[in-house]
Amino acid sequence: MSTVYQINKGINKPIVFKGLQGQYIAWLAAGLVALLIGFAILYVIGTPVYVLLPLIAGLGSALFWSVGRLSKRFGVHGMEKYFAKRGLPPYISFRSRRLFTGLKVNFTDPALIRRAGL
Repeated sequence: MSTVYQINKGINKPIVFKGLQGQYIAWLAAGLVALLIGFAILYVIGTPVYVLLPLIAGLGSALFWSVGRLSKRFGVHGMEKYFAKRGLPPYISFRSRRLFTGLKVNFTDPALIRRAGL
């Protein structure tokens, strides 16, 4: 029996796979690869399998839970916006664009054109 997974690849729509959106699919894949490499290293070192399997299973379930939680909390681009907003210094950030909407200059007036040097 083969299982068919639906992947949304519509135009201007994010990729969605099993509830994970966009970049979180890659995060989950990278985490699973890291778990696989960690399992191989610990197995070669000589860690007992009855210790190793519950450890990897617990870390894997924590990975699935945390990536799913991040996907539901932030959405496709929400984490990028969150970190970008956190990275702004407080003296540059502003709450509205009201200050900048009054800065438009009407360049149809010849006196304003001469004054601007155009």
